[in-house]
Amino acid sequence: MLPAKRQSAITEVLAAADAVILGKSTQTRLALCCLLARGHLLIEDLPGVGKTTLAHTLARLLGFQFSRIQFTSDMLPADILGVSIFDREQATFRFLPGPVFCQILLADEINRATPKTQSALLEAMEEGQVTTEGITRPLPEPFFVIATQNPSSQIGTFPLPESQLDRFLLRIELGYPDHDAERLLLEGGGRREHLSALAARLAPGEFAPLQQQAASVYTSPALLDYLQLLVAATRNEPRFVHGLSPRAALSLLAAARAWAFTGGRDMVLPEDVQAILPAVARHRLRLVNGSHADAEDIAALVRSVPLL
Repeated sequence: MLPAKRQSAITEVLAAADAVILGKSTQTRLALCCLLARGHLLIEDLPGVGKTTLAHTLARLLGFQFSRIQFTSDMLPADILGVSIFDREQATFRFLPGPVFCQILLADEINRATPKTQSALLEAMEEGQVTTEGITRPLPEPFFVIATQNPSSQIGTFPLPESQLDRFLLRIELGYPDHDAERLLLEGGGRREHLSALAARLAPGEFAPLQQQAASVYTSPALLDYLQLLVAATRNEPRFVHGLSPRAALSLLAAARAWAFTGGRDMVLPEDVQAILPAVARHRLRLVNGSHADAEDIAALVRSVPLL
């Protein structure tokens, strides 16, 4: 079991998030796991179900510098990365940093921007830096992207490139609230007003040790064997265009460690891998008919791989 202080910090953050994002405790835990595993999060769902509110909530609870970009079809890469302007007094060019220079970047409705603009985030997400006009500038640490995406069937959306989808450690959906949660919303109004009252549950510098502890959660050789069998099954499944890459396998392992960590355990169980697999794999696995894998595809995959 984890030390009580560490577990208390995780429990407090999750409880505070659940008080804002009603009835979505699994999704809020997945989102926190993504950040603990040093990954970026993609939230895909219909407008109005709480995607943006979840991003705001995590930023406030973790005490991170927050920036939001509303993606539109006419946005340019410079609107994200920044631009150099000529300073007449100094007779030189001065760089004005874009909104990407923050700790949590909310890329709202990312698939409403063109692929060229979407690709402006690739270097930032992979290497924690941006290069403009031949100069590489580091981003603050930690740096996370929480992107929201509307369903591709909606008007005015552009599909995310495969290379960018793979940069997201997890992809989750919020869905409609259940009856009880929706009743609380109707009785108490929207949850946006609760954001201003949220206080950071972690002091500056406390999150990095939690990330290190999550990364050190023990994985047995048998657990790694099971994970490799799951990954191999995706590569041998004829319904998938291609299987999970080595980077995806590393993502699955990191996310499973974070899931076990948030559950108060210091070792990964097969159940942790199974719990996190849909969020890691669905946006990475494309069927031969062109659609992405759904929950039943992942469930069938799990059933096809016996526990060792």
